[in-house]
Amino acid sequence: MLNTNTTKQTFVQLIRKVGANVGVAPKLTVLNHTFVDTNTPSLLKRIYVAYSTERVKFSHKFLWFWFFIVAATHSLQFFYTGVTPGSSFPEFTAVGQVDGEQGGCYDSNSKKVSLKTNWIWKVWNDLDQWKGIAQHVTTHDVNFRDSLIYLMKLFNQTKGFHILQHTFGCELDDDGSKRGFSLYGYDGEDFLVLDLNTFTYIASVSQSVPIKRQWEEAEYVTYQKHFLLYECIGWLKTFVEYDRSTLKRKVSPEVSVFQKDSSSPVVCHATGFFPKAVMITWQKNGEELNEDVDLRETLPNEDGTFQKRSILTLSPEELKNNNYTCVVHHEELEKMMQVSERRVLSGGSLVGTMVGAVMAFFLLLVMGFVGVFIWKKMSGK
Repeated sequence: MLNTNTTKQTFVQLIRKVGANVGVAPKLTVLNHTFVDTNTPSLLKRIYVAYSTERVKFSHKFLWFWFFIVAATHSLQFFYTGVTPGSSFPEFTAVGQVDGEQGGCYDSNSKKVSLKTNWIWKVWNDLDQWKGIAQHVTTHDVNFRDSLIYLMKLFNQTKGFHILQHTFGCELDDDGSKRGFSLYGYDGEDFLVLDLNTFTYIASVSQSVPIKRQWEEAEYVTYQKHFLLYECIGWLKTFVEYDRSTLKRKVSPEVSVFQKDSSSPVVCHATGFFPKAVMITWQKNGEELNEDVDLRETLPNEDGTFQKRSILTLSPEELKNNNYTCVVHHEELEKMMQVSERRVLSGGSLVGTMVGAVMAFFLLLVMGFVGVFIWKKMSGK
């Protein structure tokens, strides 16, 4: 956990190193967001988020589930997505994650909750608590459609493909510190953010001001606070206690360094690790190297572990004349791999197939958010 002497600049440097589980591109923007935190110092109430402006523009706060949360030990997150009728996507999709691992999902086509892990199935069968979560999801299935129609009126829109996003959840540390967050996005841009420190909503665009006023006058923030810091935290505590062996397990990563061929970029690949937080960095002749590095997002494996890769682009001459090292930091392992130990894969078809399969699996996990990409293409952005 960070201490009170941690500065914003140090945090930004850390975010740039880690890549915040987002995938670092040359341009980075740093944002700050406040959360309620009952115990930790005020500095830790701010999470500085780095996101890439070079990638498809999801609403940047909706990349939340890729972020490296330094202070949080456990998290429960939900991602609700609503789209206008007429597309190939369900009009409403919900995804839930515990500690970054997908627990279940729901869509308006099937009207069913699909569970993704064995331990979630066990909790579902044994606890009445799931009734509250299921009710929350099905209620939003209806509400999201009405909300989307209302937002189209606010934006003076009568047709076209539009998308409403809501991501919310809670985080719990071993010392009892707890946080909650709730963020809304419309058509891939920030719309409304809950600030639990001031008990207000932050309007990101002029069209969100009427909703901000309505919700604040109705004291909706009081309900949100109770839901996030009590109901959500209660659910999270139950999940952690119910299958502590799964959520608290620690598995060290397997690390490999390889090239497709002798003139291709060098890939440092870590896989099979849990929990999700990991840092991959490069060194050149013993010095930290940040240039020409592409740190990709953390992806899930089918067994509930994770994988991540970092790609270093350099010429054969640079590789021959210098000593390059990949450094992988995980709470179960600190591994240094010399690039001289790399494997050169003739043709590289195996790696291409593996990465393609993993990416396909990842896209299925977040299918509700793919609509943003479609909206961007349809609107010409």
